[in-house]
Amino acid sequence: MAKKVFIVSGEESGDKHGSALMESLKGLDSSISFVGMGGDRMRKSGLSGLDASRVSVVGISEALKKLPGIMGVLKELKKLFLKEKPDCVVLIDLPDFNLRFASFVKKHGVPVVYYISPQVWAWRESRIKKIAALVDKMLVVFPFEKEIYEREGVDVEFVGHPLTDMVKIDKTRNEAKAELGYNRQDCVVTLLPGSREEEVEKMLPLMIESMEVLKHESRWRMKYIVVCAGNISEEQIERHIEGADLHIRVMKGNMYTALRASLAAVVTSGTATLEAALVGTPHLVIYKLAASSYLLGKMLIGIKHIGLPNIIAGEEVVPELIQGAANPKKICQETLHLLEDSVYMDRAARGFAKIRESLGTGGASLKAAQAVKKTLDAS
Repeated sequence: MAKKVFIVSGEESGDKHGSALMESLKGLDSSISFVGMGGDRMRKSGLSGLDASRVSVVGISEALKKLPGIMGVLKELKKLFLKEKPDCVVLIDLPDFNLRFASFVKKHGVPVVYYISPQVWAWRESRIKKIAALVDKMLVVFPFEKEIYEREGVDVEFVGHPLTDMVKIDKTRNEAKAELGYNRQDCVVTLLPGSREEEVEKMLPLMIESMEVLKHESRWRMKYIVVCAGNISEEQIERHIEGADLHIRVMKGNMYTALRASLAAVVTSGTATLEAALVGTPHLVIYKLAASSYLLGKMLIGIKHIGLPNIIAGEEVVPELIQGAANPKKICQETLHLLEDSVYMDRAARGFAKIRESLGTGGASLKAAQAVKKTLDAS
């Protein structure tokens, strides 16, 4: 009898990993069907159900404002679960939402697999006990996570990070430049303002203002690429760059070629920082939240860095500017260092090699799919 997987994701990165997992599962068993919540990529891979953009939000205070709508989506998802009667549930990241849903699923005796662990090592480590009670199988993508869950008796498996398979580009910088229509003399900088509308509204104007400062400080012939995440409209991006006295192009997709063509990048904190590291592009991590969200987060977060490359490497591989430090003058200064300081470049290159080595040998999506299939077969 054909098996049904109920899969839930809520962010751009989760949509990407969810789609890859679904494709790997279909490769193992083409009869498996998928229902739940996801984005465009997961729907293209065969998912039916709810649109994940309805729960995408950044920051604690911002989430509180959208809480009624998010709880409404959770209610719809529960109804869909009861209607579809799946054989297994797969949760991808989105911890606060997904753990609430896992609590509901647990009462109905359906096995729960969690892929892309909540970042308990960063904040609210107390959640591990709750996870242990709700999750039947935890699939982690960072090597240090395995020991954390094993200490709590969680059935955990390190599958490696799916980005190690996705982020593969064999072009040189000049080849990537030529593909995008740039000259060798052009100094290309990629701007990645985030995958949520709220992030773009906050971060892109700051990036543009910072690059306008850089224009007067740099000796380079500067060219900029703003890469638009799949769920962000190009119109939103264009509205912010309109009137800027910079050579800017907007690209939807092809982020890895843009990063390869770039001597440096300015990246909003998130999965894109790891993608930039795996491409090998020196970059600056920046982030700003509402003041209330930042103060609450600062009290709860138990790690020194916010950028994934720095967290994985255990040291500052790429510079970070957060809140008040993320201002045009400092962003300009740090970007100049990335473009002109060989010490920065060498440190980044060593760190990026260490990061790629630590994230596994590849095949993460297939390994995760095999673990899900094993759970399905036992259900």
